[in-house]
Amino acid sequence: QVQLVESGGGLVQYGGSLRLSCAAAGVIFRLGEMGWYRQAPGKQRELVASITSDGRTNYADSVKNRFTISRDNAKRSVYLQMDSLKPEDTAVYSCKAVVFLTILVNPRDYWGQGTQVTVSS
Repeated sequence: QVQLVESGGGLVQYGGSLRLSCAAAGVIFRLGEMGWYRQAPGKQRELVASITSDGRTNYADSVKNRFTISRDNAKRSVYLQMDSLKPEDTAVYSCKAVVFLTILVNPRDYWGQGTQVTVSS
C-alpha cells in the first residue's frame, strides 16, 4: 500500500516561512509528477505547485516568487518552501503524487492526508 506522509505545517506570522515535506512510502516502481495543493475553508482545492520527475516546475500565480517546490527522487520526497507567507495562504496543504506501481500498469494518483498551514496577520 502506498502512502504519502506529510509534515511541516503549523502556525506562522505574516511574512514568515514554513517548509512542507512529503515522503512516499510503499512498494513503488517509479514516481511521476508530484505536487502540492491547498484548500481554504469555503473554497475549492487549488494547485499550488508541481514538479515533474525531471525537475520542471509549475506554480500558481499567487505563489510565484514566494514558494519553491523541489524533490529528491532518491528519498521519494517532495518539498515546498514557503516564504513571505500571507494570511491568504492559510489552508490545508496536501501533496499528490503520480505513482507507477509496476512497469505494467497505468499510473494513479495518491494523496497525502493534508497538513494545516495558518498564517496570522
